[in-house]
Amino acid sequence: MQRTADPDALGFDADRLARIDTRFARWVDEGLLAGWQIAVSRRGECVHAATYGDRDREAGLPVEADTLWRIYSMTKPVTSVAAMRLWEQGAFELTDEVSRWIPSFADVRVYDRGSAAKPFLVPAVEPVRVWHLLSHTSGLTYGFLGTSVVDAVYRSNGYEWGAPRGVDLAAACDAWAAMPLLFQPGSAWGYSVATDVLGRLVELWSGQPLDVHLAEHVLGPLGMHDTTFSVEPERADRLAALYTPGPDGRATRLDAFGAAALRTPTLLSGGGGLVSTAADYDRFARMLLGRGALDGTRLLGSRTVDLMTRNHLPGGLDLGVHSTGGFAETSFDGVGFGLGFATVVDTGPAKTHVSRGEFFWGGAASTAFWVDPAEEVTALLFTQLLPSSTHPLRPQLRQLVYSALVD
Repeated sequence: MQRTADPDALGFDADRLARIDTRFARWVDEGLLAGWQIAVSRRGECVHAATYGDRDREAGLPVEADTLWRIYSMTKPVTSVAAMRLWEQGAFELTDEVSRWIPSFADVRVYDRGSAAKPFLVPAVEPVRVWHLLSHTSGLTYGFLGTSVVDAVYRSNGYEWGAPRGVDLAAACDAWAAMPLLFQPGSAWGYSVATDVLGRLVELWSGQPLDVHLAEHVLGPLGMHDTTFSVEPERADRLAALYTPGPDGRATRLDAFGAAALRTPTLLSGGGGLVSTAADYDRFARMLLGRGALDGTRLLGSRTVDLMTRNHLPGGLDLGVHSTGGFAETSFDGVGFGLGFATVVDTGPAKTHVSRGEFFWGGAASTAFWVDPAEEVTALLFTQLLPSSTHPLRPQLRQLVYSALVD
């Protein structure tokens, strides 16, 4: 990905944008990251594009413009867009019960008390509906969170970071439906496998496997040809290695997880399975900034994007009030959640540069993006450090980007 416009012509101070590279280079020079790629755009033009460090430190391979990154949960907005395209075509209503297509969700039960070995469950008073999946208010969870008894139930059944070997998406959805919900559907926010279930619904609504449907109806039309669920041998040398903090805090290679991107997955994860490039995801972000359209291609109606980026939490509350805790990509103060994205509802609590209506998300390996309709800005961060909470990369990038905006 390359710069396409003079920053000064679009309200940015180029010298101030250069501070991004100086600050983020320190993370690499201190051994805390192997390498990174950052891109900032305004009004559809890239005003800053930079790379630093290595995509594979041990092999001495530098980060390049076409480096492939595991985007993990940045897959969720892509799957959500696919679902909402089908909604626009009348395939379902947001209030429809999930059990209409996945019968195992017809009799879900909710955790009330007890241990993971002997949980006491109560009936769900509200069925799990499609909008619950899109907004993460379904009561489903993630086994890796480690913050509740229900998380422990997931882990005991083999659903911590993924699924047991050989389990496909359909079987995983049945397994998740059989395990307790963390809370009554619609009553709280909890990060979860909900978008994986949504991906299964996309398959059922469209009659296509998720990878095929995304390629034909979202990724292909946007020209995102490097975004896939696995990396073929001919592209393998472009894939960045995955790292995690070692005992001394320095980035340590994590091939046990990282190698999964080189294999064809049995379970197509709409919640975290994609690999992408900065140039590809920039096109996705600019489509969203364009309220559903990019370069003459329209994926969604403008009002549908408005609907998706509106706060859908009960009572209009933010995640600081309505979240069950656990995994968070960034601070949730003043932040609500829409249909596939977190969205800023109050600019004061964040104590940093934000715009009302800005929406965003990130991935477990410290990738992130945001779209700011008020300032017409999009920003992307790619690196490969798991977990994403290790260093304050996202808030520092935000400070540096908006401090360079001077018009």
